Amino acid sequence: MIVGFCGSGNMAAAMARGLRGEVEQLIFTDAGSGRAAGLAGEVGGQAVGSNRGLAEASDVVVLAMKPAGLDGVAAEIGDIAGPVISLLAATSLERVASALPDAAVCRVMPNLAVEARRGVLCLAGSPAEEVRKMLEVLGRVVELADADFDVATALMGCTPAYLALAAEALAEAGAEAGMDEGLAGELVTEAMAGTAELLRRRSAADVRRAVASPGGSTEAGLDALDREGARAAFAAAVGASLERMRG
Repeated sequence: MIVGFCGSGNMAAAMARGLRGEVEQLIFTDAGSGRAAGLAGEVGGQAVGSNRGLAEASDVVVLAMKPAGLDGVAAEIGDIAGPVISLLAATSLERVASALPDAAVCRVMPNLAVEARRGVLCLAGSPAEEVRKMLEVLGRVVELADADFDVATALMGCTPAYLALAAEALAEAGAEAGMDEGLAGELVTEAMAGTAELLRRRSAADVRRAVASPGGSTEAGLDALDREGARAAFAAAVGASLERMRG
């Protein structure tokens, strides 16, 4: 399968890294940034000069440019009849299908962990079996109603950044307490990875209670997080992301 990415930004790069070695060829364009050539060099793919040329050479086209570029790209590839995957944020499946009426369009919202083939990919539409299998290489595919994509993006799409911020803060606190900063970061990273596996088996509340013995050090830390408004801060982050997407 030859997969063409219209756009070579961060999410295109993450998907391409995850697909490297799993598909026959990866092709990229950009809007003049030069990122297509850099990404093609990294993953052993090919940069081409036009979206039209990309679409003609690809078995699957991935729309990975900024949403404002949809109409321009559609003008170039509008009569392409093959599968199209839209990664366009805050852009409904209906809107993309209307712009590309001859294509078999599905909407996908991945998160950055597709790079490590551990992503979450929200899916609306009915892709061909080979397209779905390609997506499943990158992580867990979750079918959603198109109307739920904004909330899903605010959760699984943005959460890696929030967890990364927490990891940074915890490691910095460990370093300030006297531990080597690199070692502190490693300990936090492994703790987070293990916690993710626990959360596949047990509820978040159950894991929290299991770690926080009454009167213990974890309970003291959780009390401090409550005083500092941690829950409210996470809720505010989700709300702010939704407001930006819907604005």
